[in-house]
Amino acid sequence: MTPTEIGDLFNNAMYLVLMIVVVIIVPSLVVGLIVSTFQAATQINEQTLSFLPRLVVTLLAVVAFGPWAVNAVLDYSRQLLLNIPFIIG
Repeated sequence: MTPTEIGDLFNNAMYLVLMIVVVIIVPSLVVGLIVSTFQAATQINEQTLSFLPRLVVTLLAVVAFGPWAVNAVLDYSRQLLLNIPFIIG
């Protein structure tokens, strides 16, 4: 196995992790930005107002995209395990 192949495997794994994190975190960031803008406009400094919507959106994102994320990780793992004879050479 060459260093290029190891780098490709690592690159694919990092891309998969990045995609899963983006799908789960970006909705929370958008809601946090909207809530922060609302708080700045109304001068409401309630801590739960910024925390609870982000928590709910993050949980909804996990519920909505969780099966996709699990299948993506399983597919990647299955691909690695099936290609062990070719990876070893």
